[in-house]
Amino acid sequence: MKLSVLQKYILKQCLQAKDKTIDKKILHAFYNQKKFPPKSKDIINIITKSVERLIRKEVVVGFGEKTSHKWFIKQVKLTPKGRKMARMLMGVQQKLPFKNLKFKK
Repeated sequence: MKLSVLQKYILKQCLQAKDKTIDKKILHAFYNQKKFPPKSKDIINIITKSVERLIRKEVVVGFGEKTSHKWFIKQVKLTPKGRKMARMLMGVQQKLPFKNLKFKK
């Protein structure tokens, strides 16, 4: 499954959180690292769309408020499928080819 750089950042931040839940405001830090960040209103729309796409892929669950017209996502939490993907993004430790040797006493 292909993920954007922002989506990878979201998964990594959720994995590093204590209860695997983060506030959506934390995700604004992603654009603080950029040399030329987009406008403030655009940042909110971009983050919201990325989170909604991750929800559609069943990688995260969104918590928030529902109005009569729209959902407002405030927090994001990893699902088991999302935890697995986030661990893969962090890197897999290479296994060494040790042979099982039995030693005699």
